[in-house]
Order: sequence, then structure tokens, then C-alpha cells
Amino acid sequence: MAGAAPVITAIQVENVEFPPLYTSPATGKSYFLGGAGERGLVIEGNFIKFTGIGVYLEDKAVASLAPKWKGKSFEELRDTLDFFRDIISGPFEKLIRGSKIRPLSGPEYSKKVIENSVAHMKSCGTYGDAEAAAIEQFAQAFKNVNFPPGASVFYRQSPDGILGLSFSQDGSIPEKEAAVIENKAVSGVVLETMIGEHAVSPDLKRCLAERLPVLLNAGTTNFKIGNGN
Repeated sequence: MAGAAPVITAIQVENVEFPPLYTSPATGKSYFLGGAGERGLVIEGNFIKFTGIGVYLEDKAVASLAPKWKGKSFEELRDTLDFFRDIISGPFEKLIRGSKIRPLSGPEYSKKVIENSVAHMKSCGTYGDAEAAAIEQFAQAFKNVNFPPGASVFYRQSPDGILGLSFSQDGSIPEKEAAVIENKAVSGVVLETMIGEHAVSPDLKRCLAERLPVLLNAGTTNFKIGNGN
């Protein structure tokens, strides 16, 4: 007898709500909310929250991840780097939404993303001239952007090495992407810095490990939409 359909709920991170599902007008693809969490910095001894991050996965992520990770507990997934690496490199699209809790300019925000991304690629030996050019394209995309509280950047990470960037003053996805960067290393490194070995958002990793087992164990993408948690 088939079990009940899994429930996908919204997640609230400070003043930012991440809806259960997104359909991108740029691609026509649908994505479900895998998890969300805060990203902040310790400033003068105080942890200051700057951004809420939501990671959305294409529906076929369930079929891709389930054979290896079905039946694993929250603790097992939370403490297993390969699980997060399989999300990052899996053959399905990821849609990452970063929404500002505090105001930031585009250059302020992108500078930290670039620092973390370049450091990781250099440590892996994947940073060369093509990656440097792609990072410059990334920086230019943020040059004239400002993020008041609630404003968002969307990263569409394609498994074939495409990184699409979109900017919004709220949580809606624009009709067209502001920039498309074609570089496999750069496409993957943004999510790597968020949920990889040196994750900028441990809260996001915990949330992914907590929510995804429900979907993987059910083995279906026939979701129900529930109330936010």
C-alpha cells in the first residue's frame, strides 16, 4: 500500500519567506524547496545575519539521490560530506535564492562570494584563465545592483555548467536572467561554498539533511503543499 504523499512546506528565515515551490519563467522548470537557512558573520563578537538562503531542486533530484541516500537518518546525512557533494554535482538543476536580511550593495555581496569561490577553486586546482574570466563576468553582473532588505539574487545552476543570474526586489523570479555564465567550475562553486566542506551556512546544511529524507524515503515527487514551518 502506497504511503501518504510527502508534504513540502515554506520556510521562514527572519523576514524572508521561502515558498515550497518555484517555477522559473526563464526555463519553465519547476523546483521544490530542499532547505533554507541563514548566512551571517561574527562582527565584534556578535553574530549578524545578512542573508537567507534557500536551495531549490529540480523534481528529478529525488530519483537521482534516492538510490544512495534513501533510508539514511538526519544525523547520517548531516555529517556526510558526500551527501552534499551529490546535491552540488547531481544531474539536475538547482535554483538558489539569496535574500537580504540587511541591506547590501551588489559589489559588497559579490566580493565575499567571489573570495570564497576563488579560494575553493584554487584549493582544488580548478582555477585557471577561463575561471578568472567567468568570475570577472560574475562581478560585472553585480556592479550596479543594490539589495535592500527582502531583495534577492537567484542562481540557476545547470548540471551542464551554466550559471544563470537573476535579480529581484522581492522573492519573485524575473522573466529573463541578467547574466548567463558558461563555466562548469564557477557554476558549481557557489553552492559548494554554501553547503560544502567549509559551508557559509551550516543552518542550511542542517535543514537540507532534515527535510530531504522525507522525500527520498517516499521516492515520489507527487508533493502536497503544507503550512510553513
